[in-house]
Amino acid sequence: MRRLFPDEAEALGRPSRKAATAAGPVAEHTEVAGHSGGEMRAFRRSLPMALLKAREAVMARFRPLLHEHDLTEQQWRVLRALTTADEFRAGELARVSSISMPSLSRILRTLEKRGLIQRGIEDKDLRAAQISITASGRDMIALIAPHSERRYAEITAAFGAERLATLYGLLDELADRLGDPDDSDGDEE
Repeated sequence: MRRLFPDEAEALGRPSRKAATAAGPVAEHTEVAGHSGGEMRAFRRSLPMALLKAREAVMARFRPLLHEHDLTEQQWRVLRALTTADEFRAGELARVSSISMPSLSRILRTLEKRGLIQRGIEDKDLRAAQISITASGRDMIALIAPHSERRYAEITAAFGAERLATLYGLLDELADRLGDPDDSDGDEE
C-alpha cells in the first residue's frame, strides 16, 4: 500500500503525517484492521514500541562489545548491579536489574560457573543467599568499562548531552509516576 500525499490524506479525512506530528503523538490514531468502529493510537506511536525501538538503537552499540567478552545483556546488567553494593539478596538483585527471578537464577548459575560472582549464606536467614561480585567479575567490569564509556560518548555526541540528561530525567519521572506494577497496594513511599 502506497503512502498518501498530504492533500490525498486530507481529502479522505485522514490527517497528513505533518498534521499528525504537529498535533502530537496522542492525536495520531488508526482504525483497528478487520474491526469496525474501533480506533487505537497508531502503531508507531505506541509507547512500548517507541521505548523498545530506542532501546534497540542504544543496545546495538553495546552488544558487539558484550559478545566479545561472551556476556549477554542480562549478565552484564547483573554484574553492573553487583558493583553498586557489597552484596545483594536474589530478589533485590532481580528488582534492581529488571530481570525475572527464573531468568536471574539461570544467569547466576552461569556467572558463578565462570567465577564472576559468588553466593554466600546470610547469617540471619540460612535460606537466603547473598550474591556478590568476585575479583574476576570486577576485572571483567574494568576490562569492558572504558569501551562502554566510549559507546556512551558516541551516544552523547549523536544526541546531545543536554538532551540526554533531559531524557534520563523524563524516563525516571515516567517510571516514578507509573509506579511498580507489582506493587499491590499502590502506595507511594
